Amino acid sequence: MAKEEPQSISRDLQELQKKLSLLIDSFQNNSKVVAFMKSPVGQYLDSHPFLAFTLLVFIVMSAVPVGFFLLIVVLTTLAALLGVIILEGLVISVGGLSLLCILCGLGFVSLAMSGMMIASYVVVSSLISCWFSPRPLTQQNTSCDFLPAVKSADFEGLYQE
Repeated sequence: MAKEEPQSISRDLQELQKKLSLLIDSFQNNSKVVAFMKSPVGQYLDSHPFLAFTLLVFIVMSAVPVGFFLLIVVLTTLAALLGVIILEGLVISVGGLSLLCILCGLGFVSLAMSGMMIASYVVVSSLISCWFSPRPLTQQNTSCDFLPAVKSADFEGLYQE
């Protein structure tokens, strides 16, 4: 039973990797994605992946506040049609300033989140590759040892009385 679990896990990981590679290929073969990646902005984001990931996180997080702001603009425009024109300018300016503050805060949060997500991705992927690397059970994988090997000779002179 213990020998069947790692084989099934590795088989599941290979199947997941195959599905993920098919999904990525379908995105990369899309004509709009190809056109964007050939543009100067696409080339710049391709050479700076952290900035591209931060921009993606920012866009996803800022969708709700921008949507609320646009809803307020539409509602105040409807109120202006009814005759409350002075109130419309006040509400839109206060809403715009609050949206600016929210988006600045979301920019910092998206930088922090993308940094944490990239760091956790690196750690988890290295741990998974270490744990599920194909090796015999009798042989230790020294490339996955995170603590350096300490010899007893290193501590010989430390605690002499």
